[in-house]
Amino acid sequence: MDKIIQTSTIKQDLKSADKPQEESVGFFKSYLESFFTEVTLISRFAIRFFKQVFLPPYEFSEVIRQSFIIGYKSLGLIAITGFIMGLVLTIQTIPTMAEFGAQSWVPSMVAVSVIREIGPAITALICAGKIGSGIGAELASMKVTEQIDAMEVSAINPFKYIVVTRVLATTIMVPLLVIFSDAVSLLGSYAGVNIKGDTSFLLFFNQVFGVLTFSDLIPAFIKTFFFGFAIGLIPCYKGYNSNNGTQGVGEAANSSVVMASLLIFVIDMLAVQITDLFVNS
Repeated sequence: MDKIIQTSTIKQDLKSADKPQEESVGFFKSYLESFFTEVTLISRFAIRFFKQVFLPPYEFSEVIRQSFIIGYKSLGLIAITGFIMGLVLTIQTIPTMAEFGAQSWVPSMVAVSVIREIGPAITALICAGKIGSGIGAELASMKVTEQIDAMEVSAINPFKYIVVTRVLATTIMVPLLVIFSDAVSLLGSYAGVNIKGDTSFLLFFNQVFGVLTFSDLIPAFIKTFFFGFAIGLIPCYKGYNSNNGTQGVGEAANSSVVMASLLIFVIDMLAVQITDLFVNS
């Protein structure tokens, strides 16, 4: 009798030990299913965008209005961030370069770092936070208040008017904001060089543009279009398909920033690999 009890106890212990493993496997499977489902829905949303963008009517006035909201109203934040970015990077670099007697290479190194990677990535992340959250919350609130349904009743294509215009505006304006941020960052770098030294404006920018090549400028500029597309597409998808009432507005804004920022890193990683492949081939 004691042996039977011990055997049943051992079986129960084995079953209880297997439960955490089964739960973890089930959680992992559900996470993968939700991930691939989300990727599929976003891909279908992007395909719908490309279908609608070439079909009339063309909402040029709304694209211009959204470009003004996205671009012009973000200049202040982009300028402050870019200037501080160039200033801090230069100040942090000077002592290290001075140890190797290469202090004169600071402008060149900062310029390559900002133009190639830091400027586009940081500016895109700032735009994802400011622009992405705004678009996600705006479209989610329109969904909650049934403004999108009202457009459909009024024979207006809400996808064309709301989604296509905003995605086009971000795709156009983010590269321009990156160029502006890079220029302001170089001015901040010039200020950082002159805090503890004395370098003329002409000498500084001769050193900057003396090392930059088209292989630095063109790939960095091209990938900003993909950054802008991601910053526009993800918040539009989250806001356009939001639910749960007013709670969904906050969820759409939060998830828009998180997913857009993650996608920016993925695009940047792919862009670096592709650029390296073409440059070294």
